[in-house]
Amino acid sequence: MSSTVEETPTLQPPKAEPKRKKTTMADLKGQDLAQRKFGRKLIMPALVVAILVTQIPFLATIYYSFQDWNLARPNERSFAGFSNYVAVITNGAFLPSIWATIRIVGGSMLLSLLLGLVLAVLLDREFKGRALARTLLITPFLVMPAAAALIWKYSLLDVNTGMMNWALGLVGIDPIAWNTDLPATTIVFTLTWQYTPFMMLILLAGLQSQSGEVLEAADVDGASAFQTFRFMTLPHLRTYAELAILLGTVFMIQVFDPINIMTKGAGNTKTIAYLLYERAFIGQQVGEAAAYGVITVILTIVFATLALRTMFRIFTEEGR
Repeated sequence: MSSTVEETPTLQPPKAEPKRKKTTMADLKGQDLAQRKFGRKLIMPALVVAILVTQIPFLATIYYSFQDWNLARPNERSFAGFSNYVAVITNGAFLPSIWATIRIVGGSMLLSLLLGLVLAVLLDREFKGRALARTLLITPFLVMPAAAALIWKYSLLDVNTGMMNWALGLVGIDPIAWNTDLPATTIVFTLTWQYTPFMMLILLAGLQSQSGEVLEAADVDGASAFQTFRFMTLPHLRTYAELAILLGTVFMIQVFDPINIMTKGAGNTKTIAYLLYERAFIGQQVGEAAAYGVITVILTIVFATLALRTMFRIFTEEGR
């Protein structure tokens, strides 16, 4: 009778796990540097296009600002030095254009900010058709400036067929020649109508970023709706309002179409942008117009710098 011998399995030592390479600070720095280089390669085409589109024309404008060039005598050109800048500063139209720019831009900015705040508060509430209402309210900002100026000049503010005078006639008020008697007011109306949606969107984003728990706590503590808005919502919207004002100012200071179509610079509506056009295409002084352009760009850069600083401060505070 044969017997079977069971073989006992032999225990093998566990395989040693491969040693993992420790990540050093040098490796992290190398990875971060590689990611930065890759990101720069991605944005390089857009950066090149931006330089070609913006900086080369600006350099050409600086070059022409030092030239004595009149389109009536196109073949007679000479180096003028800083005489064009001196002519701009000493010109009697320069300071009035600055004050006109401040009045028009400041008035439009204040009205559009207040109306944008009201609309943002209304859109921050839940109601049926809110998406449609938001889309309709954004529409004026999408209209071309020339089309907006034509709508306000002929459809709304015309002395004979304008809807504003028709509405005033219903309450017994005589028609008003808005475009000739109140030219600055017509420009302010147009810019306010067009830029109120821009203010509304920024302020609405600020309202929707406000913590709901804080508002509920204020309601539990017995604060009224006005007190909550005055002491909690408005301080929260301060940085958003600053951003809207600065960016809107940068956009409005370059406005040209409404002034050219509605008033032709009459009635203290000759802003810096329109004065540049007037010197270049009516006065035919290319060098002086280029000097106006350089000064306008410098003013725009100042406002843009303030706007960017405000944006960085907003993002820093939100990140904290």
